[in-house]
Amino acid sequence: MTNKTNQGWNLENSYQRLPDLFYTSLQPEEVGQPELAIFNEKLAAELGLNSSHLKNDSETFSGNHLPEGSKPIAQAYAGHQFANFNMLGDGRAVLIGEQVTPEGKRFDIQLKGSGKTPYSRRGDGKAALGPMLREYLISEAMHGLRIPTSRSLAVAETGEEIQREISLPGAVLTRVAASHIRVGTFQYARNWGSKDDLQALADYTIARHYPELEKEEDRYLLFLYKVAEKQAVLIADWQLKGFIHGVMNTDNVAISGETIDYGPCAFLDQYDPKTFFSSIDHQGRYAYGNQPGIGAWNMARFAETLLILIDEDEKQAIPKAKEAVEAYVKSVEGYWLDGMRLKLGIIDKSEDDKILVKTLLDLMEKYYADYTNTFRSLTLKQLDSEPGLFQSTAFKEWYQSWQDKLQNQSAPIEEAYQLMKQHNPSVIPRNYLVEEALTAAVEEGDYKPFHALLAVLENPYAYTKEQGKYAVKPPNEDYQTFCGT
Repeated sequence: MTNKTNQGWNLENSYQRLPDLFYTSLQPEEVGQPELAIFNEKLAAELGLNSSHLKNDSETFSGNHLPEGSKPIAQAYAGHQFANFNMLGDGRAVLIGEQVTPEGKRFDIQLKGSGKTPYSRRGDGKAALGPMLREYLISEAMHGLRIPTSRSLAVAETGEEIQREISLPGAVLTRVAASHIRVGTFQYARNWGSKDDLQALADYTIARHYPELEKEEDRYLLFLYKVAEKQAVLIADWQLKGFIHGVMNTDNVAISGETIDYGPCAFLDQYDPKTFFSSIDHQGRYAYGNQPGIGAWNMARFAETLLILIDEDEKQAIPKAKEAVEAYVKSVEGYWLDGMRLKLGIIDKSEDDKILVKTLLDLMEKYYADYTNTFRSLTLKQLDSEPGLFQSTAFKEWYQSWQDKLQNQSAPIEEAYQLMKQHNPSVIPRNYLVEEALTAAVEEGDYKPFHALLAVLENPYAYTKEQGKYAVKPPNEDYQTFCGT
């Protein structure tokens, strides 16, 4: 049964058909002086919402007044956090419902920073304005980069002061996702629920995300393969764009295959596989070069939760599940290499492509070259952004080999360069530019830099003149992120 209003809300609450151990019903905490900081009109239209009725609706996006049909809940889940297993849950988020679009697509609508829940532990359940604006900006940038991602519909300032190390202005983010079902949700079911609870979760998730599997006899094993494949596509995408998630805990791995939970994330500047920015990742567990391997580790943890469904005899299920995880390993490598071919305009595949790619990356690391700008320069045929790399003898030799390959392909070389333009972004959300935009918005109330950066990142493959100034490398490489979202 759906509920519609003149704002365009068409909310359902199908997750609540699951056993009640998976969630707790509760209302967001009311705030005194809400004010809408930013509203995503384009996303609203995609969701079937009426922007003219919502773009000034701070009461809805702060959680003070929920749309008709909303039955808010906080979801329970668990997770391996830096390899340590914990009972978790939505500590500062409330799922207000699932928006069903005019096309019949279903999206979770979640308020993040909406107050305490039974899973808050010692937290206050609130969020600060800066991190919420950061998630808005980065998630929309990821959408522009064509990387599967949760998205941001709005940020509302609450008028409250949030106490962290210092006092910060409070805010609530409205997050939109295919769902918020995580590997950690399955870990929670496996550890604190019955087999029936686990099966109910699996059947619900299959019906919601992989309905083509519902009638398959081996649907739970096939489900594992599907989720692993989605993760392979996603993490290969991250590697190709230079994105570092920063906190690849199992509670941050969405079963839908979307990027979710933008905490201490950042993008590579100088190419170095050992790069990580997170202040809480003391060992570099989630460094850029480790992400594909961590993806395999996370899929192994997911596989463990499904063993009892794959085969009543778990010993028989183990080798089947292991093959699925091994398939992920092959897939993520294959997707990455295919993506690198596109970044270099390689249309005719050959076995030596991997050597060509690796040689370039090794040279980029040796000469401290900027990841995005190296490929941008190759795309534009303007070898001026990285003088140390481009003037080296080793690079000149590599460049000649690459040009020979492009010249001898079955398609004209112009097609190769067009392909490169479609797969090498001209701009990314440079860490220093993000910080400048956030500082202006939070400390000065000036949203112009934020909106300007957001507009440039909407179409990062446009290669406009305006994008040039946003492609400038940072003044220094000393950058650190914090898990504020």
